[in-house]
Amino acid sequence: MRHDALRNRERILAAADEVFGEQGAAGSTEEVARRAGVGIGTVFRHFPTKNELVEAALIRHFARLTDRARGLADISPPGEALRALVREMIETGPAKITLASLAAAHGEIPPGALGASRELRGAVEAVLRRAQDAGQARREVTVDEVYLLVRSLAQASAAMPVPRDTLRRAAEIILAGLASPASG
Repeated sequence: MRHDALRNRERILAAADEVFGEQGAAGSTEEVARRAGVGIGTVFRHFPTKNELVEAALIRHFARLTDRARGLADISPPGEALRALVREMIETGPAKITLASLAAAHGEIPPGALGASRELRGAVEAVLRRAQDAGQARREVTVDEVYLLVRSLAQASAAMPVPRDTLRRAAEIILAGLASPASG
């Protein structure tokens, strides 16, 4: 794919994340094209259907978080890596919830998105384990519990948007609960 076509594809996916995250199923491909700064024909050349666009945006969402988790695990102190990742998952969660519900409109998440989700889960688990091994996260916490906490805030803020500061404070409460008592 040509460089300009790749750049357009990335702008379209970023715009789709915004549009569907904000507007849910009411989001339109026309609005995605407008925000991406491309024509509607360009959107449809890359993604012939709205469902394909939503699925690609969801896969992109998972892939970006997976890359972030892996990058944090490589360069950040373990506890800070976990805190940064959980914060980002909470902040981007409402868009993910919306994209996932749109992608699963026919009953199940498409295989590509499911695979990307599993990769993310493995990366999150590795960050959690690293923080636990360093004594900076509670040993008894599982990745399932981290996901439940993240999903709870994400679903709540997707259903009824909350001020950014309120969401940040709620994330800090969760992070305090995940921290090892010895690291506090």
